[in-house]
Amino acid sequence: MSGSNELIPVPDGEFTFTWSEFREIAALIHGEAGIVLSEGKVNLVYSRLAKRLRAIGLRSFREYCELLKSKSGNDERQAMISAITTNVTRFFRESHHFDFLRESVFPSLVSRARSGERVRLWSAGCSSGEEPYSIAMTLLAMMPDALSHDILILATDIDPEMIKRGKAATYTQSQAAGIPDEFRAIGLEKGRGGPDVRISECVRALIRFNELNLLGAWPMKGQFDVIFCRNVVIYFDEETQDEIWGRFAGMMPDGAFLCIGHSERVPVDRHPFELVAQTAYRKRGN
Repeated sequence: MSGSNELIPVPDGEFTFTWSEFREIAALIHGEAGIVLSEGKVNLVYSRLAKRLRAIGLRSFREYCELLKSKSGNDERQAMISAITTNVTRFFRESHHFDFLRESVFPSLVSRARSGERVRLWSAGCSSGEEPYSIAMTLLAMMPDALSHDILILATDIDPEMIKRGKAATYTQSQAAGIPDEFRAIGLEKGRGGPDVRISECVRALIRFNELNLLGAWPMKGQFDVIFCRNVVIYFDEETQDEIWGRFAGMMPDGAFLCIGHSERVPVDRHPFELVAQTAYRKRGN
């Protein structure tokens, strides 16, 4: 482990950065968002937060640490998490999950919805919205009258900027290229000029975006039939992951489904889930 006051040899040298300051920042990020930053991430932390120092006119990381710890540092702590968080996403990412929804999950949920039952899905860590919109397009392709029934997709993320982008529902042609042809008529507005595309109103109407820190309180009262939480807990330590898996289980009825990222695993010996498809789990009954 590097010495506390030892300077870190950063790429541009614009700001001095010590191991002590790195560990203070890493501890704050872990406490706020559950994200674990090893010493191997030091250059990433420096490069992303140096932009914050320039933006708010600070001269050193020591000043930045003091701001983060102060009563007036709430907004900057959020900005720090936004800067550190990697928001890598795209439409229909890990397409096997959407095949699984279409083939194994939605037939039953559509039947239940048409019989008057409530159906809820949750995209936890939705980033800029591509994931929940992909879920909604998949559902509407099977159930064009979904808006006439009690169906809702909750989309949450810790980053308010990502929630803002998701609500805007506007993407570049390059971002929208990942939407398969079979979903484009359902998912995209027709006759829109300009370089960008917008998600169609019927898809947008199925989704509610809200800011949510998975480590904080979850205000939702009902349970979820499907939860997507992909490539999120990989940044957490094992204890925090266990806490999240347990809380998800408590928000799901028996037989509900949990889809996670390709590098993640739910320890089924400690949690009431069984693996039923590639990185897709079903909650076991008692």
